[in-house]
Formats: sequence, structure tokens, C-alpha cells
Amino acid sequence: MKTVIAEILPFAIVVAVSPINIVAAILLMFSKKPVLNASCYLAGFMTGVALVLAAVTVIADSAGLSGDAQRSRWASALLVALGVYLLFVAVQTFRKRPAPDENPPAPAWMDGITGFGPLKSIGIGLTIGALNPKNIAVAVAAAITIASAGLTPGTTISVVAIYTVIASIGVAAPIVTTLILGDRSTEVLEDWKAWLDRNTAAVMAVIYLIFGVILVGKGIGGI
Repeated sequence: MKTVIAEILPFAIVVAVSPINIVAAILLMFSKKPVLNASCYLAGFMTGVALVLAAVTVIADSAGLSGDAQRSRWASALLVALGVYLLFVAVQTFRKRPAPDENPPAPAWMDGITGFGPLKSIGIGLTIGALNPKNIAVAVAAAITIASAGLTPGTTISVVAIYTVIASIGVAAPIVTTLILGDRSTEVLEDWKAWLDRNTAAVMAVIYLIFGVILVGKGIGGI
């Protein structure tokens, strides 16, 4: 189990540091019921992440990707494909990065997010956690690792839970910061958002590049 957790930890970190996930949580901290709404968003996000990883792990296990040499090669080939996808996304993300003096437009779904209530906050968290294509790609890579380990169902559930908690650290950070700093957190969160707005593309390009290379290397090693 420890070995599997060590192998999927980088994948969980990719999700944890994704700026778009964190910015949504920060914006909810400026809503009428900040802690409640952001906590609901966190709950929805964690549910989405866990459901996707669990579902893909079941599919990978059912497909027997780790069963024999031939299927193991298919799993390795899939890792290479995911790695190439992340490398492509890294290049595209870097090319589309805003100029230093340019304020990038916010995604359309963020319009009015500060007016969300608990239900909408859960919904947007579930959507981002479960339907973000990049999160899904990373979850597939983690699922292949988990399925290949031949874990018991109980251990698999524990590993999925650990992955989910680590992947949600970034989303939880604004809530924890507010609870610790109180009113002083406003300036801190505003600074975080401003930095993330300016550097989202560059940060994500680097992350996708690093983990794309890792997946390609890991996949080639298994073919």
C-alpha cells in the first residue's frame, strides 16, 4: 500500500495545485456565507475526484490491465498516450499564456460565483472535481497504478481516499486560512488570487510538462 501511495502521490499533487480549483474556492470565500459555501464546494470537489478515480480504477481492474504481459503492455501504452496528451496540453497552455501586462479573462462559469449558495457550491465543486478533462487524465494514470498493484477492495478504498484528500489540499487552503486568520485573511486571499490569475498558464504548463515526461518514461519502461 505504501508503495502505491508513493507512486500516485505526484498525480494527486497535480490536482491539488491546479490554480482553477483554488481560485473557485477563493472566490467563494467572498460570498455571503464564505466558510459554508467554500466547505460545500470542497465537499463536492472531493466527491467528484473520488468518484472518478474509483470508477476508472474499477474499469482498469475489470479490464485486467495488469493481468498478463500483453495486458501490461497495453497499460504501459496507455500511460504513454496520457503522457503525450499532457505534453501537448503543456505546450498549448504555455502558448496561450497572457502577456505580463494582460489580465486574463475569467472562465464563464465563474461569473456570479460569489453569489452562490451551498447547493450551487456543491454542484460546481462536483463538476470541477469530476469533469475537468485534465483531472480525468491524471486519475486514469493513478487508476492504472492502483489496479496494477493487486490490492484488496478495502485497501483500494483507502488508497482512493488518501489520493482524494491530498488532491483537495489546494481547495481546502483558503478555508483553513480564513479560519486561522479571520478578517486578516481577506488581503491574503486577494493576493493569492491575483498571483494565480497572472501565473495560472505558466504554472500549469510546467506541471503538465513534468508529469507528461514522467508518464511517458514510466510507460515506455513497461512496454
